[in-house]
Amino acid sequence: MTKVAILVANIFEDNELFYPYFRLQEEGFKVDLVGAEKGVAYQSKHGAPAISDVASKDASADDYDAVVIPGGYSPDQMRQTPETVRFVKDMNDKKKIIAAICHGPWMMISGCDLSGRTLTGYFSIKDDIENAGAKYVDEEVVVDGNLITSRTPKDLPAFAKAIIKAVK
Repeated sequence: MTKVAILVANIFEDNELFYPYFRLQEEGFKVDLVGAEKGVAYQSKHGAPAISDVASKDASADDYDAVVIPGGYSPDQMRQTPETVRFVKDMNDKKKIIAAICHGPWMMISGCDLSGRTLTGYFSIKDDIENAGAKYVDEEVVVDGNLITSRTPKDLPAFAKAIIKAVK
């Protein structure tokens, strides 16, 4: 069975977590919410909580086919947890799918070598992406090897389709 981790931390963008969460389950994938701690109710930007299934210290790249990183301001919270950064780095080292939307590429910047890669994200993190050595493009979804990125919630249909195609 295909298994996908979705990272969760406070101030996540509601749609960018819940849309992939349910859409990937509809495809028959097992989806775990991975947070700094297990069983914690993380709060979204708009007040909807999401309870983590797995602590990042217990998440192994060997157990997952892909990881999804929602945006909002949660990626800034996520990258303050060394175990979460390690998980993303391990996923990248194993060439597993890493999909990030909006501010999600902040986690890629912290956990992946982005030199020479092509990404998109929310326009305000363009400089961060470029300073990490990647090329920024303004497109609804960008697939560069194992990395999938999108800009905003309006890109969620294309983002989810690209994730599903990559892991099937």
